[in-house]
Amino acid sequence: MKFEYAPAPESRATAEIAPSYGLFVDGGFREAADGRTFKTVSPATEEVLSEVALGGEADVDAAVAAARAAFPAWSALPGAERAKYLFRIARLVQERARELAVLETLDNGKPIRETRDTDLPLVAAHFFYYAGWADKLAYAALGRSPQNGTSGPNPRPLGVAGQIIPWNFPLLMLAWKIAPALATGNTVVLKPAETTPLTALRFAAICQQAGLPKGVVNIVTGDGTTGAALAAHPGVDKVAFTGSTSVGRAIARSLAGTGRRLSLELGGKAANIVFDDAPLDQAVEGVVNGIFFNQGHVCCAGSRLLVQESVAEELLARLKRRVGTLRLGDPLDKNTDIGAINSPEQLARIRELADAGDAEGASRWTAPCELPSTGYWFPPTLFTGVTQAHRIAREEIFGPVLSVLTFRTPDEAVAKANNTPYGLSAGVWTEKGSRILWMAQRLRAGVVWSNTFNRFDPTSPFGGYQESGYGREGGRHGLEPYLDV
Repeated sequence: MKFEYAPAPESRATAEIAPSYGLFVDGGFREAADGRTFKTVSPATEEVLSEVALGGEADVDAAVAAARAAFPAWSALPGAERAKYLFRIARLVQERARELAVLETLDNGKPIRETRDTDLPLVAAHFFYYAGWADKLAYAALGRSPQNGTSGPNPRPLGVAGQIIPWNFPLLMLAWKIAPALATGNTVVLKPAETTPLTALRFAAICQQAGLPKGVVNIVTGDGTTGAALAAHPGVDKVAFTGSTSVGRAIARSLAGTGRRLSLELGGKAANIVFDDAPLDQAVEGVVNGIFFNQGHVCCAGSRLLVQESVAEELLARLKRRVGTLRLGDPLDKNTDIGAINSPEQLARIRELADAGDAEGASRWTAPCELPSTGYWFPPTLFTGVTQAHRIAREEIFGPVLSVLTFRTPDEAVAKANNTPYGLSAGVWTEKGSRILWMAQRLRAGVVWSNTFNRFDPTSPFGGYQESGYGREGGRHGLEPYLDV
């Protein structure tokens, strides 16, 4: 007998959406200087949610000028006073969590269960955490903290931070960027992704509600040209970018030789490594979470499964059985596991690489599920018979597609895991603590998870190596990129 879940939709009335939104500059909303706008669309239904101002160079100039004007007073505030604003923002995020979760789901396409239970709690936690650091910055410079009663360094804020965030975790990436910047006394100009601007603009209203001084946070919506203008603006002292490796390279080239700070959190092709002594049911849950969480729209997604040959057949049988139970559909339904792909462009990219897997001889298995007739959807998919030469094993797909490879020895697992230009994350599944430590020392990845995957905490640094970027966000490490020590 098969049981079916009744629909359990979250009311979209919780998040009222205005017909149009302006830019948030110097504490207020305004139209773009040239009057241009763009539409933001629901990935699940293809309906237009709102019309949003498209910022140009003049708007970036105005936002940077507002941030520059606000910097002296904001940076001169005692850390404990800045902390009060961050605490206030964190509490307001908690109070408005349901509204923000619904808005994020509508604009992004991810399941409400993820925005409600993962994204929003982490957003508030980041503001709480960095509020606690605001009056302890002498201890923030790694390796330079006061010791034995001696006077420590006197770290100073850099000035204006230009921050560019992606569409996969719009509000969480905003918190990762803005919270440490404000705690350290910097002012901010933030550019959200073109396809997901709504929660950033709702955050602007929270800044107003919290009484944040004008110009401390400015939000300029727009497309790639807006982000390029912000990254190249001579009035910006530090650029923080999360997004594709190709755009990160372009930003690095534009800042080379300028003396301005840059941190990059780029793509990934993480290996999730399962040994023969791993608890297989637990590992299956970790593999599913590693690649199908947020439809695979995760830079550190475990998109390569490396499984020891002796248990490969059994693990794959359990994995297919588990993936077959995932529910794809309305992101506002609390029972949904797999939501919509964020945009038609991203859907085309996923299809292209999946078709390349077929063409290169890998075997595709797709979870049996019915795709909605409107919106952008791709079913959970596994590829077996994959080699390291396949495009699906080398290139970031950024979708719900898992490539399965096998290995015989720990040395072979390390060699295959490190055979990538990326280096953002990895997962190791084994009952042996000594093996976990041995693997972690050899894996070229910024984060190595042990018998889990996709675990995040504001106290823990996150970042990568090679084409995954440089610099760290989160934890004490996330403060130093915003300080002159």
